Amino acid sequence: MSTPPARGRSRPIRLGGRSVAALVLVSAVGVAAFGWPLLADGGSGLADHAQDAPWLFAALLPLLLAVAVATIADVGLDAKAIAMLGVLAAAGAALRPLGAGTAGIEPMFFLMVLSGRVLGPGFGFVLGAVSMFASALLTGGVGPWMPFQMLSMGWVCMGAGLLPGPDRLRGRGELWMLAAYGAVSSVAYGTAMNLQGWPYLGGLATGVSFVPGDPLPDNLGRFLAYCLATSMGWDLPRAVVTVLLSLALGPAVLKALRRATRRAAFEAPVTFEAPGP
Repeated sequence: MSTPPARGRSRPIRLGGRSVAALVLVSAVGVAAFGWPLLADGGSGLADHAQDAPWLFAALLPLLLAVAVATIADVGLDAKAIAMLGVLAAAGAALRPLGAGTAGIEPMFFLMVLSGRVLGPGFGFVLGAVSMFASALLTGGVGPWMPFQMLSMGWVCMGAGLLPGPDRLRGRGELWMLAAYGAVSSVAYGTAMNLQGWPYLGGLATGVSFVPGDPLPDNLGRFLAYCLATSMGWDLPRAVVTVLLSLALGPAVLKALRRATRRAAFEAPVTFEAPGP
């Protein structure tokens, strides 16, 4: 049996029908988990992510496994892909503590964006979620926020894999596109995590706090004020660092990732050769 090497440019791992269905399902669960406190009745006592986080984590793990299995079933990934997933997740987990706690600087973002670009949305989603899980175990950051971090980083990597021109756009144009996406996704990640933690602040400051049962537009207005007042000092430095690292290290990292995917030949057909005389 032999596996011919992939030729030409490496392409992101494609999405099949089962992969798309699994990603849509896990994303729908994630959107509902982030947003349902905004719609909960004020007297229900349910508008609190501390209660739903364990259930979300219990649901997220099998859904992540479903995305991975669906991608394997659609494309035929093997142990080489699992090994690459482990290496990149470990690298991301190791990078995160280098800046965590310092004005929101998190150098792992640029690696997650570049990896999602090269490896595709399905593989990228699993990579982002697993990286955050490994980082939480490494730094002791396990808490009700962890499943939401896993979902948010999964979406960041998935979005990078969905950017246009995956097998054609190269050079400075691609770098600037990835840097711009990295900046936007860095702020979007912070906003999503604000939405996760914001319901805890009910009643602390009427101008920016969550009020269970209030009309959605009123709560969204207070949420915007909360983000502007509290998190922009973290989100903007994260975005700047992501842009700088993407532009400075992007060419080398993209080249290394693409070389690795070509050599791994994830989607190369397997052929069987008759034994010689």
